[in-house]
Amino acid sequence: MLRTLAQHWWVLLLRGIVAILFGFLAFARPVLTIAALVLLWGAYALVDGVFELIAGIKAKYGTLIFLGILGIAAGVITFAWPAITAITLLYVIAFWAIFAGFMQIMAAIRLRKEVQGEWLWVLSGACFVLLGFLLIAQPGAGALSLVTVIAWFAIAWGILLVILAFRLKAHAGKLLAKPA
Repeated sequence: MLRTLAQHWWVLLLRGIVAILFGFLAFARPVLTIAALVLLWGAYALVDGVFELIAGIKAKYGTLIFLGILGIAAGVITFAWPAITAITLLYVIAFWAIFAGFMQIMAAIRLRKEVQGEWLWVLSGACFVLLGFLLIAQPGAGALSLVTVIAWFAIAWGILLVILAFRLKAHAGKLLAKPA
């Protein structure tokens, strides 16, 4: 596998460059990035729904057929109303954060006699709850914050891929000179 990676080091370099460019584009055009992510999710839901529907019809399994129809509907709704879909996805994340935070707090309280430093778990849960309420209170800022995190991740990941690509290139001669 290392031999194959060394031969094709430039693929990692291209992936890294594209990730870095995506990160900077996300910083430069956050609203466009949100729209693109929503539409990408819509395309996924639509395609996944079609495959699910086909599988359900072939298997004669009603649940798969129903899930396929739901996926197709979600994809169509996403393309028809992308702004509403973006807000809905943000609210799903917000309510998930609130629920997960409360569950962490409850777990910490239940395990307080068995775990030292349970206050850290409570604090972690409180941070989740706070995140959820902040996303509900300021959905626009929450969406932009999410894009910022994705942008930083893409840039960091891209830089690591570029470094790896050049390291593989440096070792390519040695690795390729050895017999397989």
